[in-house]
Amino acid sequence: MPSGIRMRDGRRLAFEEWGDPGGTPVVLLHGTPGCRLGAVPHGMIEARPGVRFIAYDRPGYGDSDRGPGRRVAQAARDVAALADALGLGRFAVLGRSGGAPHALACAALLPTRVRRAAAMVSLAPPAAEGLNWFEGMAESSVEEYTRALTDPVDFAERLAARAAAIRADPAQLLVSIRDGLTDSDRRIISTPAMSDMLLRNYREALRTSAYGWLDDSLALLSHWGFDPARITRPVLLWHGAEDAFSPVSHFEWLARHIPRARPVLDPKGGHFSALEALPDVLDWLCATPRADT
Repeated sequence: MPSGIRMRDGRRLAFEEWGDPGGTPVVLLHGTPGCRLGAVPHGMIEARPGVRFIAYDRPGYGDSDRGPGRRVAQAARDVAALADALGLGRFAVLGRSGGAPHALACAALLPTRVRRAAAMVSLAPPAAEGLNWFEGMAESSVEEYTRALTDPVDFAERLAARAAAIRADPAQLLVSIRDGLTDSDRRIISTPAMSDMLLRNYREALRTSAYGWLDDSLALLSHWGFDPARITRPVLLWHGAEDAFSPVSHFEWLARHIPRARPVLDPKGGHFSALEALPDVLDWLCATPRADT
Protein backbone atom coordinates (compact mmCIF):
# COMPACT_ATOMS: atom_id res chain seq x y z
CA MET A 1 0.00 0.00 0.00
CA PRO A 2 1.24 3.52 -0.75
CA SER A 3 1.86 6.08 1.96
CA GLY A 4 -0.56 8.95 2.35
CA ILE A 5 -1.06 12.36 3.90
CA ARG A 6 -4.26 14.06 4.99
CA MET A 7 -4.95 17.40 3.30
CA ARG A 8 -6.55 20.38 5.05
CA ASP A 9 -9.86 19.68 3.31
CA GLY A 10 -9.82 16.09 4.63
CA ARG A 11 -8.70 14.38 1.41
CA ARG A 12 -6.15 11.59 1.49
CA LEU A 13 -3.29 12.07 -0.96
CA ALA A 14 -1.44 8.83 -1.74
CA PHE A 15 2.24 8.80 -2.68
CA GLU A 16 5.30 6.58 -2.96
CA GLU A 17 9.03 7.23 -2.80
CA TRP A 18 11.96 5.49 -4.48
CA GLY A 19 15.68 6.02 -4.73
CA ASP A 20 18.04 7.79 -2.35
CA PRO A 21 16.29 9.30 0.71
CA GLY A 22 19.08 11.88 0.91
CA GLY A 23 19.27 12.54 -2.81
CA THR A 24 18.07 15.38 -5.00
CA PRO A 25 14.25 15.42 -4.70
CA VAL A 26 12.19 15.18 -7.89
CA VAL A 27 8.40 15.20 -7.67
CA LEU A 28 6.77 13.25 -10.51
CA LEU A 29 3.38 14.16 -12.00
CA HIS A 30 1.80 11.30 -13.94
CA GLY A 31 -0.16 11.33 -17.19
CA THR A 32 -3.90 11.15 -17.92
CA PRO A 33 -5.19 8.65 -16.97
CA GLY A 34 -2.44 7.57 -14.63
CA CYS A 35 -1.12 7.19 -11.13
CA ARG A 36 2.09 7.15 -9.11
CA LEU A 37 3.18 3.88 -10.79
CA GLY A 38 3.37 5.34 -14.29
CA ALA A 39 5.60 8.37 -13.98
CA VAL A 40 9.10 6.89 -14.51
CA PRO A 41 10.14 3.28 -15.27
CA HIS A 42 11.89 1.64 -12.33
CA GLY A 43 14.95 0.88 -14.43
CA MET A 44 15.61 4.60 -14.73
CA ILE A 45 15.08 5.08 -11.01
CA GLU A 46 17.62 2.37 -10.20
CA ALA A 47 20.12 3.97 -12.60
CA ARG A 48 20.08 7.24 -10.60
CA PRO A 49 21.29 6.48 -7.05
CA GLY A 50 21.60 10.17 -6.13
CA VAL A 51 17.95 11.05 -6.76
CA ARG A 52 14.95 10.89 -4.45
CA PHE A 53 11.85 10.23 -6.54
CA ILE A 54 8.42 11.11 -5.14
CA ALA A 55 5.22 10.36 -7.08
CA TYR A 56 1.63 10.85 -5.97
CA ASP A 57 -1.83 9.99 -7.25
CA ARG A 58 -3.73 13.09 -8.32
CA PRO A 59 -7.16 13.35 -6.67
CA GLY A 60 -9.54 10.62 -7.80
CA TYR A 61 -6.82 8.26 -9.04
CA GLY A 62 -5.48 5.16 -7.30
CA ASP A 63 -5.57 5.63 -3.53
CA SER A 64 -6.10 9.41 -3.51
CA ASP A 65 -9.53 10.76 -2.61
CA ARG A 66 -11.42 12.71 -5.23
CA GLY A 67 -11.35 16.51 -5.37
CA PRO A 68 -14.32 17.37 -7.64
CA GLY A 69 -14.13 20.64 -9.54
CA ARG A 70 -10.38 20.90 -9.20
CA ARG A 71 -8.28 23.06 -11.49
CA VAL A 72 -4.80 22.35 -12.79
CA ALA A 73 -3.50 24.92 -10.30
CA GLN A 74 -4.51 22.71 -7.37
CA ALA A 75 -1.48 20.55 -8.11
CA ALA A 76 0.70 23.28 -6.63
CA ARG A 77 -1.17 23.16 -3.31
CA ASP A 78 -1.04 19.38 -3.20
CA VAL A 79 2.66 19.24 -4.05
CA ALA A 80 3.46 21.95 -1.48
CA ALA A 81 1.60 19.99 1.22
CA LEU A 82 3.38 16.79 0.23
CA ALA A 83 6.77 18.54 0.26
CA ASP A 84 6.05 19.98 3.71
CA ALA A 85 5.06 16.56 5.04
CA LEU A 86 8.30 15.05 3.71
CA GLY A 87 10.48 17.88 4.96
CA LEU A 88 11.52 19.04 1.50
CA GLY A 89 12.84 22.52 0.96
CA ARG A 90 13.45 23.01 -2.74
CA PHE A 91 12.80 20.35 -5.34
CA ALA A 92 12.36 19.74 -9.06
CA VAL A 93 9.12 18.72 -10.75
CA LEU A 94 8.60 16.54 -13.80
CA GLY A 95 5.28 16.11 -15.59
CA ARG A 96 4.55 14.04 -18.68
CA SER A 97 1.45 14.28 -20.90
CA GLY A 98 -1.53 15.21 -18.68
CA GLY A 99 0.89 15.73 -15.80
CA ALA A 100 2.88 18.37 -17.69
CA PRO A 101 0.43 21.27 -17.18
CA HIS A 102 0.34 20.32 -13.48
CA ALA A 103 4.14 20.57 -13.35
CA LEU A 104 3.89 24.01 -14.96
CA ALA A 105 1.40 24.98 -12.24
CA CYS A 106 3.99 24.08 -9.60
CA ALA A 107 6.64 26.16 -11.40
CA ALA A 108 4.28 29.12 -11.66
CA LEU A 109 2.79 29.05 -8.16
CA LEU A 110 5.70 27.73 -6.06
CA PRO A 111 8.62 29.85 -7.32
CA THR A 112 10.50 29.69 -4.00
CA ARG A 113 10.23 25.89 -3.80
CA VAL A 114 10.63 24.64 -7.38
CA ARG A 115 14.23 24.66 -8.64
CA ARG A 116 13.51 23.47 -12.14
CA ALA A 117 10.55 22.02 -13.99
CA ALA A 118 10.22 19.71 -16.97
CA ALA A 119 7.00 19.52 -19.00
CA MET A 120 7.03 16.70 -21.53
CA VAL A 121 4.49 16.44 -24.40
CA SER A 122 2.32 19.07 -22.74
CA LEU A 123 -0.92 20.55 -23.91
CA ALA A 124 -1.28 24.32 -23.99
CA PRO A 125 -4.08 26.14 -22.12
CA PRO A 126 -7.46 25.77 -23.85
CA ALA A 127 -7.84 29.54 -24.31
CA ALA A 128 -4.31 30.01 -25.66
CA GLU A 129 -4.45 33.10 -27.87
CA GLY A 130 -3.56 32.44 -31.50
CA LEU A 131 -3.64 28.63 -31.13
CA ASN A 132 -6.07 26.32 -32.92
CA TRP A 133 -6.26 23.93 -29.99
CA PHE A 134 -7.60 20.89 -31.88
CA GLU A 135 -5.52 21.24 -35.05
CA GLY A 136 -3.27 18.23 -35.61
CA MET A 137 -4.89 16.22 -32.81
CA ALA A 138 -5.90 12.56 -33.19
CA GLU A 139 -9.58 12.11 -34.00
CA SER A 140 -10.15 10.02 -30.87
CA SER A 141 -8.85 12.86 -28.68
CA VAL A 142 -10.86 15.52 -30.54
CA GLU A 143 -14.05 13.48 -30.06
CA GLU A 144 -13.31 12.90 -26.38
CA TYR A 145 -12.53 16.53 -25.55
CA THR A 146 -15.46 17.83 -27.62
CA ARG A 147 -17.86 15.53 -25.78
CA ALA A 148 -16.46 16.71 -22.45
CA LEU A 149 -17.12 20.32 -23.45
CA THR A 150 -20.57 19.85 -24.98
CA ASP A 151 -22.12 17.04 -22.92
CA PRO A 152 -20.18 16.42 -19.72
CA VAL A 153 -22.80 14.03 -18.31
CA ASP A 154 -22.59 11.76 -21.34
CA PHE A 155 -18.80 12.12 -21.26
CA ALA A 156 -18.70 11.00 -17.61
CA GLU A 157 -20.91 7.98 -18.34
CA ARG A 158 -18.79 6.91 -21.31
CA LEU A 159 -15.60 7.39 -19.30
CA ALA A 160 -16.95 5.21 -16.48
CA ALA A 161 -17.69 2.44 -18.99
CA ARG A 162 -14.21 2.75 -20.52
CA ALA A 163 -12.63 2.65 -17.08
CA ALA A 164 -14.49 -0.56 -16.24
CA ALA A 165 -13.23 -2.17 -19.44
CA ILE A 166 -9.68 -1.02 -18.75
CA ARG A 167 -9.79 -2.43 -15.21
CA ALA A 168 -10.56 -5.81 -16.76
CA ASP A 169 -7.97 -5.42 -19.53
CA PRO A 170 -5.66 -2.37 -19.29
CA ALA A 171 -4.47 -2.90 -22.87
CA GLN A 172 -7.90 -1.65 -23.98
CA LEU A 173 -6.75 1.92 -23.37
CA LEU A 174 -3.92 1.59 -25.88
CA VAL A 175 -6.30 -0.01 -28.36
CA SER A 176 -8.73 2.89 -28.03
CA ILE A 177 -6.07 5.48 -28.92
CA ARG A 178 -4.40 3.54 -31.73
CA ASP A 179 -5.36 6.19 -34.32
CA GLY A 180 -2.89 8.59 -32.71
CA LEU A 181 0.03 6.18 -32.24
CA THR A 182 3.08 6.67 -34.44
CA ASP A 183 5.45 3.88 -35.44
CA SER A 184 7.84 5.00 -32.70
CA ASP A 185 5.00 4.97 -30.16
CA ARG A 186 4.10 1.40 -31.08
CA ARG A 187 7.71 0.30 -30.79
CA ILE A 188 8.14 1.91 -27.38
CA ILE A 189 4.95 0.64 -25.77
CA SER A 190 5.57 -2.88 -27.06
CA THR A 191 8.85 -3.25 -25.15
CA PRO A 192 8.31 -5.42 -22.04
CA ALA A 193 9.48 -2.85 -19.48
CA MET A 194 7.35 -0.01 -20.86
CA SER A 195 4.34 -2.21 -21.53
CA ASP A 196 4.40 -3.62 -18.00
CA MET A 197 4.68 -0.14 -16.46
CA LEU A 198 1.85 1.32 -18.55
CA LEU A 199 -0.56 -1.55 -17.94
CA ARG A 200 0.06 -1.55 -14.17
CA ASN A 201 -0.32 2.22 -14.23
CA TYR A 202 -3.71 2.17 -15.99
CA ARG A 203 -5.09 -0.65 -13.84
CA GLU A 204 -4.14 1.06 -10.58
CA ALA A 205 -5.20 4.52 -11.76
CA LEU A 206 -8.76 3.36 -12.50
CA ARG A 207 -9.00 0.67 -9.82
CA THR A 208 -11.78 2.36 -7.85
CA SER A 209 -13.40 4.77 -10.33
CA ALA A 210 -12.99 7.01 -13.37
CA TYR A 211 -13.21 10.20 -11.29
CA GLY A 212 -9.53 11.10 -11.59
CA TRP A 213 -9.69 10.74 -15.38
CA LEU A 214 -12.92 12.77 -15.53
CA ASP A 215 -11.62 15.57 -13.31
CA ASP A 216 -8.28 15.69 -15.12
CA SER A 217 -9.99 16.07 -18.49
CA LEU A 218 -12.32 18.82 -17.27
CA ALA A 219 -9.43 20.64 -15.58
CA LEU A 220 -7.28 20.56 -18.72
CA LEU A 221 -10.20 22.01 -20.73
CA SER A 222 -10.94 24.77 -18.20
CA HIS A 223 -8.94 27.80 -17.13
CA TRP A 224 -5.83 26.37 -15.53
CA GLY A 225 -5.78 28.87 -12.67
CA PHE A 226 -2.40 30.38 -13.57
CA ASP A 227 -0.67 32.07 -16.49
CA PRO A 228 2.30 30.19 -18.01
CA ALA A 229 3.81 33.57 -18.91
CA ARG A 230 4.25 34.26 -15.17
CA ILE A 231 6.59 31.29 -14.67
CA THR A 232 10.00 32.51 -13.48
CA ARG A 233 11.74 29.18 -12.93
CA PRO A 234 13.77 27.36 -15.63
CA VAL A 235 11.49 25.03 -17.60
CA LEU A 236 12.51 22.32 -20.03
CA LEU A 237 9.82 21.70 -22.64
CA TRP A 238 10.27 18.36 -24.41
CA HIS A 239 8.11 17.33 -27.34
CA GLY A 240 7.87 14.94 -30.27
CA ALA A 241 7.10 16.63 -33.59
CA GLU A 242 4.81 13.75 -34.66
CA ASP A 243 2.74 13.76 -31.45
CA ALA A 244 -0.98 13.50 -32.27
CA PHE A 245 -2.25 13.67 -28.69
CA SER A 246 -0.44 16.91 -27.79
CA PRO A 247 0.16 18.56 -31.19
CA VAL A 248 3.49 20.28 -31.73
CA SER A 249 1.70 23.65 -32.04
CA HIS A 250 0.97 23.42 -28.29
CA PHE A 251 4.70 23.01 -27.61
CA GLU A 252 5.49 25.97 -29.86
CA TRP A 253 2.94 28.14 -28.05
CA LEU A 254 4.34 27.26 -24.62
CA ALA A 255 7.90 27.87 -25.83
CA ARG A 256 6.92 31.39 -26.94
CA HIS A 257 5.11 32.27 -23.73
CA ILE A 258 7.21 30.78 -20.90
CA PRO A 259 10.08 33.25 -20.29
CA ARG A 260 12.83 30.81 -19.27
CA ALA A 261 11.71 27.88 -21.41
CA ARG A 262 14.30 25.56 -22.90
CA PRO A 263 12.49 23.91 -25.85
CA VAL A 264 13.68 20.49 -27.03
CA LEU A 265 11.96 19.01 -30.08
CA ASP A 266 12.51 15.48 -31.37
CA PRO A 267 11.70 15.72 -35.10
CA LYS A 268 10.75 12.03 -35.31
CA GLY A 269 9.26 11.60 -31.85
CA GLY A 270 5.69 10.71 -30.96
CA HIS A 271 3.78 11.00 -27.69
CA PHE A 272 5.35 8.00 -25.96
CA SER A 273 8.84 8.97 -27.15
CA ALA A 274 8.91 11.06 -23.98
CA LEU A 275 9.56 7.83 -22.08
CA GLU A 276 12.82 7.32 -23.96
CA ALA A 277 13.81 10.96 -23.43
CA LEU A 278 13.43 10.73 -19.64
CA PRO A 279 17.11 10.01 -18.85
CA ASP A 280 18.33 13.25 -20.46
CA VAL A 281 15.49 15.23 -18.93
CA LEU A 282 16.26 13.85 -15.47
CA ASP A 283 19.93 14.74 -15.90
CA TRP A 284 18.93 18.34 -16.66
CA LEU A 285 16.50 18.49 -13.74
CA CYS A 286 19.08 17.29 -11.24
CA ALA A 287 21.86 19.62 -12.39
CA THR A 288 22.57 22.54 -10.07
CA PRO A 289 23.92 25.48 -12.07
CA ARG A 290 24.50 28.72 -10.18
CA ALA A 291 21.70 30.44 -12.15
CA ASP A 292 19.08 28.28 -10.41
CA THR A 293 20.06 29.15 -6.86
